Amino acid sequence: MPASKEVYSFPTTEDISKALNHLITTLSAAAISRSGRFTVALSGGSLPKILGQSLKGNTSIDFSKWHVFFADERVVPLNHEDSNYRLCKEFLFDHVSIPQHQIYPIKEGVGHVRAAELYEEELRRVFGKEGVPSFDLILLGMGPDGHTCSLFPGHRLLEVTDRLVASLDDSPKPPPERITFTYPVLNNADVDVFVSTGEGKAEVVHKILDLKEDYPAGRVSPKNRLVWFLDEPAAGKLQTRPMQYRL
Repeated sequence: MPASKEVYSFPTTEDISKALNHLITTLSAAAISRSGRFTVALSGGSLPKILGQSLKGNTSIDFSKWHVFFADERVVPLNHEDSNYRLCKEFLFDHVSIPQHQIYPIKEGVGHVRAAELYEEELRRVFGKEGVPSFDLILLGMGPDGHTCSLFPGHRLLEVTDRLVASLDDSPKPPPERITFTYPVLNNADVDVFVSTGEGKAEVVHKILDLKEDYPAGRVSPKNRLVWFLDEPAAGKLQTRPMQYRL
């Protein structure tokens, strides 16, 4: 059974941040009640800033129960300006009480192939050796070309299903060396949330959500809920009326 799809539009990124904060508060509490922890994977780009804006002041979440991975990462030092970890640290981790040993960055100082292998081992250590990990939540962005994580249009990694984490050294967008979750992980999450903003995303949002054209972001289909949070410019070409998010 396909995941339910929810598409919401907001006047500003600040409104998106408030809605993310509300949704994550609910999902975190439910997961901790159910399993004693909340497993989440983050992405880079504009997402960390939007996410942290409201979430960093949230005092109702038990951040000590969070386990945080990265849906994709650039193979650079963790303090490098291109590092997704660095962005998330700046806008979220430095402001909340997630135990450092429950935040899982990539291994520094190894090549992209080994970095992916080690990251898959880390996933297995936290989620168990058998089957595909099932995250409570994966937060995703999308480029104007419809890519998500480091899964780019026409790239060979779109067809990888025998690994949890894949690597590449030919990213169309710099830096070239990256690791990324594969679709088996993205599509085994309980909830996937896309955050997409700006007029430059409007055309591909329309093609994915209205026309059902095949883009990497459009292949994401989690087990339970697929949520799109768009600002009004990104939703500007949608033919289907977005839903109104109620806090």
